[in-house]
Amino acid sequence: MNRKLLIVVVTLLVLASLLAACDGESTTCPTAVPCPACTTCPEVTPCAEASPCPTVPAGARLQIVKDRGKLICGINGSLPGFSYLDPATNEYSGLDADYCRAVAAAVLGDAKAVEFRTVSTKERSVALQTGEIDVLIRNTTWTSSRDAEWGLFAPTTFFDGQGMMVRKELGATKLEDLAGASVCVQTGTTTELNLTDQMRSRNVEFTPVVFEDIDACYAAYEEGRCDAVTSDRSQLAARRTVFKNPDDHMIMEVVMSKEPLGPAVPLGDDQWYNVVKWTVFVTLQAEESGITSQNVDTFADSQDPVIRRLLGIEGDLGVKMGLANDWVVAVIKQVGNYGEIFERSLGPGTPFNMARGPNELWTNGGLMYAPPYR
Repeated sequence: MNRKLLIVVVTLLVLASLLAACDGESTTCPTAVPCPACTTCPEVTPCAEASPCPTVPAGARLQIVKDRGKLICGINGSLPGFSYLDPATNEYSGLDADYCRAVAAAVLGDAKAVEFRTVSTKERSVALQTGEIDVLIRNTTWTSSRDAEWGLFAPTTFFDGQGMMVRKELGATKLEDLAGASVCVQTGTTTELNLTDQMRSRNVEFTPVVFEDIDACYAAYEEGRCDAVTSDRSQLAARRTVFKNPDDHMIMEVVMSKEPLGPAVPLGDDQWYNVVKWTVFVTLQAEESGITSQNVDTFADSQDPVIRRLLGIEGDLGVKMGLANDWVVAVIKQVGNYGEIFERSLGPGTPFNMARGPNELWTNGGLMYAPPYR
C-alpha cells in the first residue's frame, strides 16, 4: 500500500471512532435529551445528560383526578352491602361503593364520575402504592403496619369485628366448641392471623383450610369441606344471604377482633388525604346536623354558623382544600349523609337488617364522630 493511501485510511478510521464516541447509549426515558451531532472533529461537542424520567409530584393526585375527569376507586366488587354489582341495574351498590361516589362528588361535582376497579386482597396494596387506583375503599382493616407500608387510612366508615359462622346442626356456640374442627379462612389477611391468635389463646386445636380467593373460601364452606368459616361479621352476614339455604347457618356471638374498615390513599400526598378524610367526616356532620339528600337545599338560608360553614355559605374552607366552596352540598345531595348510606346498604329493609351498633353517631352512643369543620 502506498504512503498516501495509508494516510487516507488511517484518517478515515480516526474520524469514524470520534463519530462513534459521540453516539453513547440511549436512554429509555421519553424525555431524554439526544446527543448533538458532531460538527468539527476532532473537537467533539460532549453529549448532554439525559433528563430524569417524569414522576408524579407529591400533592398532585387531586389535580390528576380533576384533569382525568373521573375517580378510580378500588373496591371488592363481590361483597353485598359494601360493593356488589347489582345484576338488576348493572351498577355497584353498597356502603363502600357509595363512598367512592361521595369522593367523586366532592372533587368533580358528579357522583357518577367513578371508575370502579375491583382488586383482590392480594392486589389491593400494590394497586394503592403504585397509583393504579386513587383511593382504596374495599372492606379493608386499618392497622399500624398498613398505615406504614400501604398508605394513609381515612376515618373508619364501618366498625366491625371478626366472627365465626357455622352450620346450626354442628351445635357450636363458642370457639372452644370447634376443637378438632376445620375452619375456612382467606390467606394473607388479618382474619387468618386473628384466627390463629384466638384459637391459640384458648388452647384449641383446629385445622385451617386456606384460600387466596374469598369466593372459593365460602364455596368450600357451603359445600361442607370445612366445619366453619371466619371473616368480618358484616361479611359473614352478607355472604350468608346468598347461600342456597341461609337459615341453615348461624354467626356465633363471639367477636374475635377489632376491624375498623375505611378508605385508604397512597402515601405522600397530604392534600389528597385531606380530601378523602373530610369527605367521610362531612357525611357524619351532616347526619348530626339533620341534613339529608332530601332537605339539604332548605338549609341555604340557615343562620347556624356550623351549617353555614359546612355548606360553604360563608368562609372559604372548601377553596383551601382545593375544592369548590360548596362541595359538601354536592356530596350530600347526590350521595347522602352517613345514616342514609348505612340504611340503604345494610340497615332495616335490606337482607342484612343490621343495627347501627358502634356505627351510630356519638350523640346516640356510637363511635361515629366528626371534628369541627371550621
